[in-house]
Amino acid sequence: MPRPCLAVAFFTIAFLTAPASAADSTPAAVDSDRLARIDAVVQAALDRKELPGAVILIVHRNEVVFRKAYGRRALKPDPVEMTPDTIFDLASLTKPVATATSLMILVEQAKLSLSDRVAKHWPAFGEKGKDKITVEQLLLHTSGLMADNDVADYKDGKDKALERIAALTPQSEPGAKFVYSDVGYIVLGELVEHIAGVPLDDFATKNIFDPLGMRDTTYRPKESPKDRAAPTELRDEKWIQGEVHDPRAYALGGVAGHAGLFSTADDLAIFARMLLQGGVHNRKRILAPLTVRLMTSPREVPGGLRALGWDVQTAFSSNRGELFPRGEGFGHTGFTGTSIWIDPGSDTAVIFLSNRVHPDGKGNVTKLRGQIATLAAAALLDVPTKPGRPLPTSPPQPPNPSPH
Repeated sequence: MPRPCLAVAFFTIAFLTAPASAADSTPAAVDSDRLARIDAVVQAALDRKELPGAVILIVHRNEVVFRKAYGRRALKPDPVEMTPDTIFDLASLTKPVATATSLMILVEQAKLSLSDRVAKHWPAFGEKGKDKITVEQLLLHTSGLMADNDVADYKDGKDKALERIAALTPQSEPGAKFVYSDVGYIVLGELVEHIAGVPLDDFATKNIFDPLGMRDTTYRPKESPKDRAAPTELRDEKWIQGEVHDPRAYALGGVAGHAGLFSTADDLAIFARMLLQGGVHNRKRILAPLTVRLMTSPREVPGGLRALGWDVQTAFSSNRGELFPRGEGFGHTGFTGTSIWIDPGSDTAVIFLSNRVHPDGKGNVTKLRGQIATLAAAALLDVPTKPGRPLPTSPPQPPNPSPH
């Protein structure tokens, strides 16, 4: 069973004593000249055609200290300029923002325990040796489930797809390996529905997005917001815009635990500020301070560190950059070109949103995401200089790095 790593005092205090109200009146101490370096780095990536455009937003000390759009929202069928309010397909950012947060709310409501076996709530899932898999193992990607099952398993609709997932055989013993698994988060999304009695999108909207005022955060955007959505690739000879890019989430009707959520940089900044303030934003409490600490504290997994729904220190952590301390912050990336990194020690969040898969699926923002985080960290002037948690002795390497 994965176990929490020991956390130093400042990490605990950062969540438990964070202000419950709006931003501090003292301006955040950042070097604007250093932040301006972001422009050249992004332009170089645009020139290399690694992405059509991006929106970058940086939060520090509960203030938005950088917010800018670059390049174009669309290249085809007609060029459209990127705007700061562009709506992006978040891809795997769905996992922490919607799915894991919803599950932690159910834990707070005493309707679920992290140690629960999934089959307790979804009996059919217990087939083929999956009866011992726990909620925590799914959140940490240590359940033993494969990364992805065949897309053909989803061709006959949601009910049949879930039957086929319930009939899968694990590839390893629960807890033995870290394998980043979309399948595991599809299971978690279904688990929310089994326990809450409503679909994942309804639960997350009612309990997370609406209370926080995240007005552009939703599954299956309606017609008007679709106009602001960044397109991805062609599907059936039509540009995908405002519909999920992930083929499995699309086959599941656009709502799934692993992908399907859409949002803006501004809305994700609200979500990040909520976590950095111990679960509350603008007097709307989403999670208890201890729940935030439990959700974001590092846990050892084979080959690295993860948190509940979040990456901490694995081969998936390139969007942390070079300067944010290893093993202390948490974040996630998305296949379409999205990412977020949150560093509680400096009270900072770096949000990078792009549609790097537009127009032909060949874009690559892995390097750029890390560069943006490095430049953001280099611009912070009021952060602790003493190390926090002991750093891992060597950079952990999980067995299955991917473009997520």
